[in-house]
Amino acid sequence: MSFNDIAIRVTNVSKRYQIYDAPRDRLKQFVFPRFSFLIGKTPKQYFREFAALDDVSFEVKKGETVGIVGRNGAGKSTLLQIICGTLSPTSGSVQINGRIAALLELGSGFNIEFTGRENVYMYAAVMGLSNEEVGDRFEEIVTFADIGDFIEQPVKNYSSGMMVRLAFATAIHVDPDILIVDEALAVGDFAFQHKCMLKIRQIITNGVTVLLVTHDVGAVMANCNRALMLRKGSIYAIGGAAEVCDRYLETDAAGFDKDSELLHPEDVTTNGSKQQTPPRIADMQPIEPSYRWGSGQIVITAWSLVDVSGKVTNSFHFGEKNAFVYTA
Repeated sequence: MSFNDIAIRVTNVSKRYQIYDAPRDRLKQFVFPRFSFLIGKTPKQYFREFAALDDVSFEVKKGETVGIVGRNGAGKSTLLQIICGTLSPTSGSVQINGRIAALLELGSGFNIEFTGRENVYMYAAVMGLSNEEVGDRFEEIVTFADIGDFIEQPVKNYSSGMMVRLAFATAIHVDPDILIVDEALAVGDFAFQHKCMLKIRQIITNGVTVLLVTHDVGAVMANCNRALMLRKGSIYAIGGAAEVCDRYLETDAAGFDKDSELLHPEDVTTNGSKQQTPPRIADMQPIEPSYRWGSGQIVITAWSLVDVSGKVTNSFHFGEKNAFVYTA
């Protein structure tokens, strides 16, 4: 495939960090190996190596929307920082074809001493826009961010929600060829998240390449053509969004250790004895077909949560056992 058809090409990218057990070990590593070389001895290593990414390779075509999933610490944010150029890989290469707008973390690239207005102009200038171009879009940015008169206040006075509103509004109005969003929308309220997802879908329709990092597999399956799953710095699965999300839900998303205690419906008791009668179907919540995914080998038609007495409820005390009961 010609590179003209590719937006992002990641080739054998690895990122390794040196982990020191004590500050003095860093000084030892800086000084002692030099003496060892002078006297002809093999130098001792005073650090442990941690691979945040290990030989990662993939391509994203122009106009494609790709989701990236994985547990915390899998290497997602490190990968995006390398793609954006804010972090250098230990080995491997990244090729970018187009202008990137990235929302990697809350207020990334903002100067907290500057006002919201000044930060908008500064961020857009870094992306290559002139003051005139920013001026033409400024009212749209302010309207989308919906932070009112705070646009003239220093960013250090913003709440986390206000900061991400302004950061996202600015990023999507610089006409990027590639948009990268890394869990930044998680701090916004529901209404703003909904507005952002509608805007992202509009951007996708306009042919912009999107990389979406989120733990919300529903958003990945609804918006992405493909997905990749990272585990311990390596690509564990890559392919269709539904298939990769299924793999993620089957493995990492549950987060259960092998020794975790699970409560089965038959373990629910009533006054010290086994519950004999399951909840009535009428008391259970139906599942709409439009929200289904998977192979379809088992279809859950309704579900409910019950407490230790067998009563259907949506309220539980911290540490209290409960059971998920379903009909298939």
